[in-house]
Amino acid sequence: MSGRRQCQGGHNGSEPGAMRQRGNGTGRAAEEGCSGVSVAFPLTMMVTGIVGNALAMLLVSRSYRAKESRRKRSFLLCIGSLALTDLLGQLLTSPIVISVYLSNRAWHAVDPSGHLCAFFGFSMTVFGLCPLFIASAMAVERTLAIRAPHWYASHMKTRVTKAVLLGIWLAVVAFALLPIAGLGQYTLQWPGTWCFISTGDSQLTGSLFFASTFAVLGLLSLVVTVVCNLATIEALVSRCRTKVTAARSSKQWGRIAMETLIQLLGIMCVLSACWSPLLITMLKMIFSHTSFEHCKGFSSEAQSSELHKECNFFLTAVRLASLNQILDPWVYLLLRKILLQKFCQAANAVSKCSNNEFKERSITLTEEIRRTAA
Repeated sequence: MSGRRQCQGGHNGSEPGAMRQRGNGTGRAAEEGCSGVSVAFPLTMMVTGIVGNALAMLLVSRSYRAKESRRKRSFLLCIGSLALTDLLGQLLTSPIVISVYLSNRAWHAVDPSGHLCAFFGFSMTVFGLCPLFIASAMAVERTLAIRAPHWYASHMKTRVTKAVLLGIWLAVVAFALLPIAGLGQYTLQWPGTWCFISTGDSQLTGSLFFASTFAVLGLLSLVVTVVCNLATIEALVSRCRTKVTAARSSKQWGRIAMETLIQLLGIMCVLSACWSPLLITMLKMIFSHTSFEHCKGFSSEAQSSELHKECNFFLTAVRLASLNQILDPWVYLLLRKILLQKFCQAANAVSKCSNNEFKERSITLTEEIRRTAA
């Protein structure tokens, strides 16, 4: 998936199959003038996403080979799979979007047969659901590691993690291929620069089922991620309260636990902020039997204001979902290396201040007791 930017001057698009041009020469000129500027937006997002995910995979590879990371290898496998998934999503979809922009948004110039639209929708579905499911698997893995450490140590091997990740990939790919079997369809979306799941044809039960299943699965994965992370937080807080000694092993466990917690919270917040608007909007369209495919043809002054707001909100939701592939690796890299260090420095400073204040009060109290006794 990649960023898509809207031009106010051209709402016209083209439909796969018939691929009829809408709009007059003025609208076409507006699209041409706008596309030359806006192509920098998806290009920047593609470069940022590729660099971030490549760095994340490099960091995960180095950490995975380290001896002290044996206990975290399942988690690192999930992080690496997440980065690989996002990287593939960028490589497969971003060039298509950029090509459409460079061809002045005439989709038929890039995809005269309409097959590319189906591939684009398939890629959007696969690289949308996979990160959500992998994030859920990461949350479940960390919850088991914290709340059931003995069971986790004896049952959760790296081969189990690999099998789960492979199962996620195969299941999502099989689901995304359902439109080929006639259950659901991928259509060109406004403003004619991308394709996704159709939600507007209320006469086709398969289309509604496919679209609603996508939205429900996405929301369920978000719920699982949030619930598991909250359970992990509760377990970490409870365990930290029971830690009385300041042994080296205890400090090391605390550092690893805090690092894992910050990573999971960061990824959870990014996933929720990026995907909730789009998934909720899709369910709203399905239940109201509407579709934003009609955004391609609106021109009436009476309906343009309200419809324009709805179409803009839909595009904003899609852009937020597109940002997920870019933000995921940076959440891992930055929160792990920078924010964690800053947090630890602040915590140590507060701890030292509290300890010094406690020692000063203890010394003062001891001197007063001695003076009174004397």
